[in-house]
Amino acid sequence: MKIAILTDIHGNYPALNAVLTDLDSRKSIEHIYCLGDMIGIGPDSNKVVETIKERKDITAIVGNHEEAVLNLLLGKGALLGHERVAEHHKWVGKHLTKENIEFITNLPTTLEVEIEGQKILITHYHMKEEKREEIDETPSGLKLDAQYKDSSYDLICFGHHHPIHYFKTDQRVYLNPGALGCNDYPIARYAIVEFKGKEMSIQLLGMTYENRAFLKSFEELKVPDREFIIKAFHGNQLERDFIEDNNIS
Repeated sequence: MKIAILTDIHGNYPALNAVLTDLDSRKSIEHIYCLGDMIGIGPDSNKVVETIKERKDITAIVGNHEEAVLNLLLGKGALLGHERVAEHHKWVGKHLTKENIEFITNLPTTLEVEIEGQKILITHYHMKEEKREEIDETPSGLKLDAQYKDSSYDLICFGHHHPIHYFKTDQRVYLNPGALGCNDYPIARYAIVEFKGKEMSIQLLGMTYENRAFLKSFEELKVPDREFIIKAFHGNQLERDFIEDNNIS
């Protein structure tokens, strides 16, 4: 059995569409798990949620960006650690449809799945709740083994950190395929996991896609914090492309 793991789409519909097109073409993926942070950062949050909601082969959980937007919509104020981007999250929440708000409100925070006898944890966070805002909480096989030493999981899939993390220890496998919707280049990352009894194989993949119109839409839509977002989460690609196209040194 093959499953796909997606995480941190962050309102980037062109990236999501590229990955789903590839997965559909394979004809062998039985289910897709989305590990949260579907919304925020990118301006296509509604379209991303709508796409995930309508597909019967995708199961999703919430991430911190869903939690942050819902906190504001419910009048609870900014989520701890997300105060700086509260205006951005207010903008995202304002543009979400009622149906999409209801959808993300009812999503679980984690899932436990068993495939061919192997136990899998689907979660957005790799760290315990009290440590989620620690800047130096970079995952490693050693840290994760210590955290999950009393668990019986064979595979733990997580997101939140945007780089790829893949650790295979004596205890289990830890997998973060990397952010699908945030990258310094137009590459959408994801993973395919194949189970054959007690054997497990993992492919870390990336689809290229056209993202110039997507990046330009930040300015067209006046997305709050757009300059910071383009620089921090998309590597200033438009500016970099302009410099390269015009041979500016």
